[in-house]
Amino acid sequence: MIISQLLQRALHLEWLTPEEGVFLFENAPTTQLMYVGNAMRQHHVPGNTVTWIIDRNSNTTNVCIANCKFCNFYRRPGHEESYITTMEEYRVKIEETFRLGGEQLLLQGGHHPDLGLKFYADIFRQLKFEYPNLKLHALGPPEIAHIAKLEGMSHFDVLSALKDAGLDSLPGAGAEILDDRVRRLISKGKCGGQEWLDVMRAAHKLHLTTSATMMFGHIETNLERMQHFADLRQVQSEKPADAKGFLAFIPWPFQDEDTILRKIKRARNAVTGDEYVRMIAMSRIMLPNIVNIQASWLTVGKQVAQVCLHAGANDFGSIMIEENVVSAAGARFRFTADGIQAAIREAGFVPQLRNQQYEFRDLPQGMAQQELNRATMLVD
Repeated sequence: MIISQLLQRALHLEWLTPEEGVFLFENAPTTQLMYVGNAMRQHHVPGNTVTWIIDRNSNTTNVCIANCKFCNFYRRPGHEESYITTMEEYRVKIEETFRLGGEQLLLQGGHHPDLGLKFYADIFRQLKFEYPNLKLHALGPPEIAHIAKLEGMSHFDVLSALKDAGLDSLPGAGAEILDDRVRRLISKGKCGGQEWLDVMRAAHKLHLTTSATMMFGHIETNLERMQHFADLRQVQSEKPADAKGFLAFIPWPFQDEDTILRKIKRARNAVTGDEYVRMIAMSRIMLPNIVNIQASWLTVGKQVAQVCLHAGANDFGSIMIEENVVSAAGARFRFTADGIQAAIREAGFVPQLRNQQYEFRDLPQGMAQQELNRATMLVD
């Protein structure tokens, strides 16, 4: 294989095979990958704008029977620290989010053995009744698969019912690595890779916009990373012509602090800043049919995320008024609204607030900036 020829094919938006992706990832200089990643970013999202969003990552419950070995957040049924979030707690969280300029709740939880479709549909309906302008970016393929099994229903019918109840978009949670060799070792209780993809196919048929993710840097091979890309772009190619499908792709490195995966499998987060930048560039190269690539500042920090904006990323993600799952495994970085915009400007770009559909928003008038600064902490 010849690096220059593969990069030229990528620039023409050709699909590289997983094996070709591995060759590039392992052999091409970082500067070349960054150049091509940035050129492809300019093809998809021309200009100097980098988007960001204000939202809140809240949890329906921490009860889960999936037993993922990388998760410190979940509790088994009956555990003294287990909870199900109440409607009054949602009200407090949503009203604070609105006050801080957000309009979206990213709502996820565990695989609770007793919470079926009615539970989630009732929550969605009540939240939308009380807060008609609230955007619900909620659950994820593993939770949809779990609910479908509990109810004996298809993914399509579960998603259809949730959409009718108020679901606006479906996060790409629980993808990890889509290869089932990996999933059996790190998240055996979750749906397999193909079922994850099938849930997304059903969501796209319903014209629900979705995102896709990858958690890497644990026990997967480079080939399994590249096959993950290939699987995502295949599903994106199958969406209805008038559906948006995967609006964005977000890769982040495994956070290993105190996880069972680190203790039992000796998996450690050894992903360097250079490797993360290379993975951002490879995301562009291997996913020519997904428009937006997000840099995960939450897991890699400000400086590395800024470099990613020159390697193919066009989005800086959320200030995350609340986030519990990834933080429980060691992610410590935080941004304020002012801080995230300053970081984008420092990298040479123009910050632009967006919504989940990647539509531009004006900065909210009267945003409670002082309160927002107290609610979050900027870490350099």
